[in-house]
Amino acid sequence: MSFEGAGPEQSARLEQLKMEHRDLDDSIEALRAQAVPNQLQIARLKKRKLRLKDEIALLQDRMIPDIIA
Repeated sequence: MSFEGAGPEQSARLEQLKMEHRDLDDSIEALRAQAVPNQLQIARLKKRKLRLKDEIALLQDRMIPDIIA
C-alpha cells in the first residue's frame, strides 16, 4: 500500500514493520503449537507485536495528510 506524501524511506519502514508484525504472528502460533508452550515467551512476543502495531499506526497517521473540512 502506498501513501500520498510518503517518502520512500517511510514507505519502506512501514512495509518492514508490517512484515515483522506478520512474522511475530507466525512465531506466536508456532510456540502455541508446541506440546508445552512457553507462556512467558508468548507473552513477550505479544507485547512486541502490540508495540509494532502502535508504531505502524503512528507512521500511517504521519503519512496521511490531515484534511481540514
